[in-house]
Amino acid sequence: MLASQRKQIILELLAREKQVLSSELSQKFAISEDSIRRDLRELAAEGLLQRVHGGALPVSAAIAPIETRKNVQNRSKQNVAAKAAKLIQPAQVVMIDGGTTAHELVMRLPKDMAFTVVTHSPGIAVSLVDHPLVEVIVIGGRLFKHSVVTVGSAMIDAISHINADLFFMGVTGIHASAGFTTGDYEEACVKRALSQRAAETVVMASDEKMNAASAFAIGPLSLASTLVVDSEPDMALRAAFAEQQIEIL
Repeated sequence: MLASQRKQIILELLAREKQVLSSELSQKFAISEDSIRRDLRELAAEGLLQRVHGGALPVSAAIAPIETRKNVQNRSKQNVAAKAAKLIQPAQVVMIDGGTTAHELVMRLPKDMAFTVVTHSPGIAVSLVDHPLVEVIVIGGRLFKHSVVTVGSAMIDAISHINADLFFMGVTGIHASAGFTTGDYEEACVKRALSQRAAETVVMASDEKMNAASAFAIGPLSLASTLVVDSEPDMALRAAFAEQQIEIL
């Protein structure tokens, strides 16, 4: 079998099973694990999968630049944001992540409700200027231009003084074994730190992020208390969330 044929079968298996293991692929194709690892390296270099220890996972489509992401799964993001906005109650302190789904959330926030928003996204902060009853706290730091959010030690130190009711967290991948992931190491650290400062973390995920993974782990699925999605997760992912007692909206 040609290497190109083998790679195509690997991608088909990955799409169907949501995970492939090097040892199992080695047995299936009757070749060494070194050869399989080379296949996986080459497929990863083409952006077709995400390598992990022992195998590979589907790669997330949500790691493109923000201008590109604005045009990905727009209807799904809008549906997710509409559901998420209903979780906010008067007088709460709410942390809102950056990202395109978060921007959809802000567009659906009620203008007649008084509550506080804490954000490290300049774009989110500016979008709340015309909400007269919303107090906005902007967390500064180094601007990570890919996602247009602040990161760094100054940002982490600032949020250590905040106790929020909710954190609306954006991710680029959700997978039963890989947990919540994103495409940048420092951004993963920031998301993890924000989650630790909130009583509840709400993960908002449009369809392209389900059963996918990126290079950097934010944390396990247990990091979230609620998952807001547009369509029903598959059985394996539902079981993983049920095991952690995470509500799916």
